[in-house]
Amino acid sequence: MEKIENIISASDKLTQLSPYIIAEAGVNHEGKMDLAMRLVEEAKEGGAQAIKFQSYKANTLASKYSPSYWDTTKEKTKSQFELFSKYDKFWKKEFEELKDHCDKVGIEFLSTPFDFESAEFLNDLMPVFKISSSDITNKPFIQHIASFEKPIILSTGASDLYEIDEAVSWIRPTKNPIALLHCILNYPTENTNANLGMIRGLMHEFPDTVIGYSDHTMPGDMMNLQIATLMGAVIIEKHFTFDKTLPGNDHYHAMDKSDLKKFFTEMQHLNELIGIYEVGFIESEDISRINARRSLVSSRLIHPGEEITKDMLTFKRPAHGISPREIDKVIGKRSKNIIEEDKPILWDDLNG
Repeated sequence: MEKIENIISASDKLTQLSPYIIAEAGVNHEGKMDLAMRLVEEAKEGGAQAIKFQSYKANTLASKYSPSYWDTTKEKTKSQFELFSKYDKFWKKEFEELKDHCDKVGIEFLSTPFDFESAEFLNDLMPVFKISSSDITNKPFIQHIASFEKPIILSTGASDLYEIDEAVSWIRPTKNPIALLHCILNYPTENTNANLGMIRGLMHEFPDTVIGYSDHTMPGDMMNLQIATLMGAVIIEKHFTFDKTLPGNDHYHAMDKSDLKKFFTEMQHLNELIGIYEVGFIESEDISRINARRSLVSSRLIHPGEEITKDMLTFKRPAHGISPREIDKVIGKRSKNIIEEDKPILWDDLNG
């Protein structure tokens, strides 16, 4: 399996349409290890290359006066602190256990840190760091993570170009490979707000950086992820659950293993349509090259010894004779034998 650090470090960023898929489990385990392990197993079954959790403590992440910014018809909690307090039970021991389980299952383990302490213990567990869009202006935290000298995936939700460029400038001194993920920080994101064209914008503004997409739209037919891939996203991250009908902020707009399988099936079809990148004809076109192209054809009866002139020639299908591209080599030669009218001319028909 391709390792994510190799993808972020790669100089050739798009050789085929096979993005690296991160199943963003976040805290959809709801503080239960058996559910977390189920998420790992179902992400692997669906085809994801990595599963990512979130590592935080409510009291270091949000003030008690932090208001909600999600759809409160789906998640009724009105305080960020209150919501985060429900799901901040996993810490170093639990994430070490999840890392071991990921290794056994055969899927990469990732978790987004939201404080210095979690960043420190996650450094022993991950080859790559993910920084949330919410921390894109958090200079001391970004610089601390950059000090580990590992590749960094940075989401760019709710940011303007200056803010993205500034965050990148805090990472550059340590020469860490960087991946930037286009992201709209709405939960969920309406399709009309997805703005997948920003993927191309990031590619233009940061040509030496791997570009991806962190998706918050409803899964539906998974076409958004297909389009993001076609736009050039090399890494795709999307919220992941084992049951989209569960209450709460993340489950209803997350994908599940069936959505993942659908995505990979559709991508297989797209890859079949797109085929190879190197320009040239393919084997199935051989018959067309021979029969649909033209040959130089005699426009009248040509006698032995006659010098071939332009008015003796026309060009018709099939390409069984001399190609019209060779007309300048044919004019001026003499015929060896009788060339019937309307016959494709062969080199054997000519002297010299």
